Amino acid sequence: MGRRWQLERRRDHFYRMAKSEGYRSRAAFKLKQLDERYHLLAPGQVVVDLGAAPGGWLQVARERVGDEGFVLGVDLQAIAGLPYENVVTLVGDITDASTQELIRAKLPRPADVLLSDASPDISGIWDVDHARSMELARAALAIADAALVPGGKLLLKVFQGAMFGELLSELKRRFSSVKVTKPVASRKRSAEVYIVAEGFRRSR
Repeated sequence: MGRRWQLERRRDHFYRMAKSEGYRSRAAFKLKQLDERYHLLAPGQVVVDLGAAPGGWLQVARERVGDEGFVLGVDLQAIAGLPYENVVTLVGDITDASTQELIRAKLPRPADVLLSDASPDISGIWDVDHARSMELARAALAIADAALVPGGKLLLKVFQGAMFGELLSELKRRFSSVKVTKPVASRKRSAEVYIVAEGFRRSR
């Protein structure tokens, strides 16, 4: 099974593109496609990237914000450094309140955009994986309260399931615009979707 997955991965169009263009993961093309459609990123912005390892989204975010912006990547595992002074990484659990405080302390000012491509360790038990995905989504929303500027944007990956509607309703209360989408670069068999939320309103 492992060998077959590796062969499939090598044949994957976006995997090959990532290798040829110097991106650390095929996921870089998901962010590129979403940004081209929804105009999430712009020069000079402060961006937080949750679940950032191995760094494909960090690379795209840095391209978009340029020299005047700032990008903070957060993950449970260490992320190999990128050759930019304005890209900083942090090892931490985003569901932990202490990590949320560390994120705020690392930023030069409140973030304009919060990205989350965070995914739970897949158990293969759908209800469990969905519940863990919802936990990560709610952690991202707590980080938004701590670190996102009023009016800011959130891009959030989630797995669909029984609790999806409740999360969507909460986001609609907290943002002026909420859209559900799936980029072409997402694998067809994947149940992941992305939520694009704009016009953030803090809960406190």
